[in-house]
Amino acid sequence: MWLKKNGLYVLLAVSVILAILGVTTSNFVFKSGTAGMGILIILILNFQIKEKTRDIWMIFGAFLFSIIGDWFLSNMNGDSQMFVKGIALFFLAHVGYLLYALFNGRIKKMFTGILLAAYLVFFFLVLYPTFTDMSLMVASLVYLLISCFSLGAAMGMERNATEKWSYVFGIVLIIFSDTIIAFKEFVGYHTFDFLITPTYYLAHIFVTFSLIKRFENSVPKIN
Repeated sequence: MWLKKNGLYVLLAVSVILAILGVTTSNFVFKSGTAGMGILIILILNFQIKEKTRDIWMIFGAFLFSIIGDWFLSNMNGDSQMFVKGIALFFLAHVGYLLYALFNGRIKKMFTGILLAAYLVFFFLVLYPTFTDMSLMVASLVYLLISCFSLGAAMGMERNATEKWSYVFGIVLIIFSDTIIAFKEFVGYHTFDFLITPTYYLAHIFVTFSLIKRFENSVPKIN
């Protein structure tokens, strides 16, 4: 009864609160809150929108894999294999982001090529010399590649400006957060560690906001 058309924005505000709690505490429920609220909003959209679409389930999967991947990274305690499993799950999350964007446009080839070139230079000049574990090196490289492709696909989305750029900004924030993690875990550079979780949670919020903007006119008012 309380959920009217703007109820989705109330849930998004709850997501912001959970993000703040996730940053300030070590409670995994709060740390998974933004992705969890995104999943809840997707379920509500699926049941309320007039137009049934399959592409939003790609984001559902992305959020779900993000939660599981975050659990592995939160509990790795120096175990490189836990880190590899976490990267594998975040890889699947990026597959979801990539597929959603491709359902709604096409990949920007030139942008993606430039982004790939820049990150490959970063990988081989900065990160590669630090690896002693081959599986970790391969997992990191593959994850880097899918991250660049997911952003390239987001840039090529053919949606309205608010929806598209909210989504693009969300993917940018994920890559930004991951880049800081790479500096932290592989290079031992910790100056910007404080930005890892805020940007990661904000990414989920912007992606969820993009979905709300896409479907808000299709969500009927509930009295």
